[in-house]
Amino acid sequence: MPVERHYSTIARDYEYKRHGTLSLLAGIDLISGRITYKVFEQHKSWEFIQFLKELELIYPEEKIKIIMDNHKIHTSKETQEYLKTVPDKFEFIFTPKHASWLNIIESFFSKMTRSLLRGIRVDSIKELGERISQYIDQINEKPVIFKWKYKIEERDEMPGRIMI
Repeated sequence: MPVERHYSTIARDYEYKRHGTLSLLAGIDLISGRITYKVFEQHKSWEFIQFLKELELIYPEEKIKIIMDNHKIHTSKETQEYLKTVPDKFEFIFTPKHASWLNIIESFFSKMTRSLLRGIRVDSIKELGERISQYIDQINEKPVIFKWKYKIEERDEMPGRIMI
C-alpha cells in the first residue's frame, strides 16, 4: 500500500518514465485462501517451471490441480519435460480461450491493478517487485477463502490440492 513520504509519488503523470515490466505468476489455494506467487523479470517456460517447483515444496504430499489459461508456457516442450520428472503431481485444467473471468486469480490480478498498480510511481523495477510482494504478503496475513456454491470439503471425485 502507498505510504505517504515513503515513495516519490503515488500518481503517475505524462512525465513518468517506465523502468520495465515484471511477470507475476500466482495461484490461490482454494482451501486456505493463501496466494502463492513468484515475481520474475521474464515470462517464459523456465519461470513457470520455477513456480511449479515452489508449489511442490509447499504441497509435497498432495496432487496439485491448477486451473489456468492456454498460454504457450503452460504447454511448452520445457514444461512438458519438467512434468515428466514429477508424474501425477500436477493436473492442469485449462479455461476456454477468451474466458479469463472463469479463473479467480484473474479477478485478483484485476483487483491488484485497480488498488495498487494503477496509481503508483516507482523509481526502479526492483521497487515495483517489492511493492507487489508487499501487497500480496499483506493479503496473505488474513487470507480470504473463496466461497463456491458447492462445498469444497465434499469433493470426493476431486482429490488433491486445487490452485487457481
